[in-house]
Amino acid sequence: MSNTEVVLAFSGGLDTSFCVPYLKEQGYDVITLFVDTGGVDDEERQYIEDRAYELGAKEHLVADAGPEIWEDVVVPLLWGGQTYQNRYPLLCSDRYIIVEKALEVCRERDTPYFAHGCTGMGNDQVRFDLTVRALGDFKILAPIREIQQERDNVRVYEKEYLEERGFSVRPKTTTYTINENLLGVTASGSEIDRWERPGEETYQLTRPRKDWPEEPHQAKITFEKGRPVALDGEEMDGPAMLSALNERFGAYGVGRGMYTGDTTIGLKGRIVYEAPGITALMAAHQGLEDAVVTRHQNRFKPVVADKWIELVYEGFFHDPLKADLQAYLESSQRMVNGTVTVETTGGRVDAVHVDSPHILKRSDAVYAQSADWGVAEAEGFIQLFGQSTTLWAEVNEYDQGDK
Repeated sequence: MSNTEVVLAFSGGLDTSFCVPYLKEQGYDVITLFVDTGGVDDEERQYIEDRAYELGAKEHLVADAGPEIWEDVVVPLLWGGQTYQNRYPLLCSDRYIIVEKALEVCRERDTPYFAHGCTGMGNDQVRFDLTVRALGDFKILAPIREIQQERDNVRVYEKEYLEERGFSVRPKTTTYTINENLLGVTASGSEIDRWERPGEETYQLTRPRKDWPEEPHQAKITFEKGRPVALDGEEMDGPAMLSALNERFGAYGVGRGMYTGDTTIGLKGRIVYEAPGITALMAAHQGLEDAVVTRHQNRFKPVVADKWIELVYEGFFHDPLKADLQAYLESSQRMVNGTVTVETTGGRVDAVHVDSPHILKRSDAVYAQSADWGVAEAEGFIQLFGQSTTLWAEVNEYDQGDK
């Protein structure tokens, strides 16, 4: 076994395509690893394999990451019910699973070299590098960061580099950076980076308004301890359920958005994102959770969830605090059991029916309609509940003329 073997996280896009011949010219034997995080069909998988060998890979491997993405990202995301800066549903969190799978290959091949195609300008380099450092003693090779020290327009240089060596470049890779996985799709580049209106070609999962079906669409999602387990009464594993929801709700334009946020490296980042399946799941989970957990849980849990979101977004997927927070989120789901019907007429999703044995309701009391307590009890409660504010007013006798 050569000690110059390097495991390259490979997607077949422009950046990772550039990395194969570049690393070979640096003296490495390149093993490409495509971590299937969802979002590609059989034809695309075959293209990625053919592309790897065309570029000179010594060997090409494939790993399925769907179960890990569901368990390690989607489920705790639902438990928390929050998104980054109240907008972005962490669609690039598959990066952590990609690194984990790649390092497994590194250990199997007894090589310390791991390579990725991240630029030196975005968040992914932080996610990749911090995960590597948290999981072992490996050497990180980042060819795109290397060439950025010498080149102004890196993507143009990559394209020319490949073409000079006889390799074609897909047209779509020259305009946008598109990332598609089980979670959804993100797109950046071109007019998106210029804060202009994105072209319709940037959207992969969601249909425009003119193509929405006329009839509303419903889905029944069943939860056990906050975990989705069935769709329309059929038990289904997580990745299959999310894929089905992406297709069904994407047809109604659900989960489409534009997001400008504060990146880990301090710049403003603007992306187009699509997450129809996650949007539907979050609406269903929130509808159920609102009905079965206490007021204090509802008020406190977002504090925990926001910190969990922040750590995952910024690259600290393996920080012990994340595990601590996630343990609380899991504990909060003990009674989040039931079936929720979600409905869309296009663009948004609502939880329209909730069925659970744990709904916090009383048979003789309905808010603003009926009560099983008397008027005196209500007046006494109001007096005690507002006593602090009332006392302040009485003690200080606010002078209306003294302003």
